[in-house]
Amino acid sequence: MPPPYLLLTLLFSASVLHLSTAADNTTTTPALTFENPRLIQAYIALQAWKQAIMSDPFGFTFNWIGPNVCSYTGVYCAPFPFNPSIRVVAGIDLNHANIEGYLPHELGLLTDLALFHISSNQFCGTVPITFKNLRLLHELDLSNNRFVGLFPIVALSLPHLKFLDLRFNEFEGPLPHALFDKNLDAVFLNDNQFRFGIPKNLGNSPVYVLVPANNDLGGCIPPSIGKMRKTLNEIILMNNNLTGCIPVQVGLLKQVTVFDVSFNNLQGLLPGAIAGMRSVEQLNVAHNRLTGVVHDAICRLPRLLNFTYSFNYFMGEAPSCSGGGKVFDDGQNCIVGRMNQRSVRQCSSRDARPVDCRNLQCGGSSLVPRPPRPPTTGPIPMPPSGQPSPQLPP
Repeated sequence: MPPPYLLLTLLFSASVLHLSTAADNTTTTPALTFENPRLIQAYIALQAWKQAIMSDPFGFTFNWIGPNVCSYTGVYCAPFPFNPSIRVVAGIDLNHANIEGYLPHELGLLTDLALFHISSNQFCGTVPITFKNLRLLHELDLSNNRFVGLFPIVALSLPHLKFLDLRFNEFEGPLPHALFDKNLDAVFLNDNQFRFGIPKNLGNSPVYVLVPANNDLGGCIPPSIGKMRKTLNEIILMNNNLTGCIPVQVGLLKQVTVFDVSFNNLQGLLPGAIAGMRSVEQLNVAHNRLTGVVHDAICRLPRLLNFTYSFNYFMGEAPSCSGGGKVFDDGQNCIVGRMNQRSVRQCSSRDARPVDCRNLQCGGSSLVPRPPRPPTTGPIPMPPSGQPSPQLPP
């Protein structure tokens, strides 16, 4: 066997390597043995990260000692795609560890990562720009932490990224237009502080799942949403202070199973074009200022299971909008003869008046008062049913 390129003496950090004193009182630096140079890089990165951790209550990183990085808790090795004869660090999974700390720049040395999952911790600060070196990264899950700053634009420079989960953090500012030009499968942005509207190029995105719920985006739903008809399966825009009307182009979304625009300030009629959503199962337009009538064709959609249009100002609904093994919620509207409706005063108020959608203007972060925030019972929403969370299959 050829002699391995092992027994490498590392002098990069006195805080990581321990000095030992020999019998003759001379000080030497012990040698650490690695399988290959790529694991040396991983060792440097992981030791720097361990130094950046201030609290690890469940001891996830307690065994991050020594050169065998493939044995570290939460660290997963796999054959290198371009040379299967060697192992590299291909995955990090520290989900639900409740670790407190930050992400050091040295993590950019983990150039072989395909998965980086750190959901449900207390990591803070910003995402290092050195993440641009993670050229093989397929899934990036930073959800349920305390990250701050603008949208981490470095994520959009990763050529193989398919799954992006930023929900339940403190990111703020605008959503970049480039986000919707990137070839992603699933994007979770909910429960942050994003503002300044939904970019007009929304329809360029090929995502299956898009969840920007519980931000303060404001403005209108771009008509380009209809261009997502070939891929979009779930979209949840609830509680975003959206204004204007629901564009008729949503009727082109024939693959959508979940469509939720509740808890906004949408006005006008409920487009009859929604009857084009032939796959929709969950349809929620509640807590808006919609008027007019609910069409028969919508209530008869073949896969519809739950249709919620309560807390609007609808004046009527088709007879098919009840029963039939489906769940219909029409409460707190202005429908004559139905129980649990608004008062006469509310139904004659300014909010109940029909509007001409052609005259409504759209902008970011509207000044219109927001409807009451919907109750939440946990991190919502999750990836498509039947798939593990938060990981999406390749």
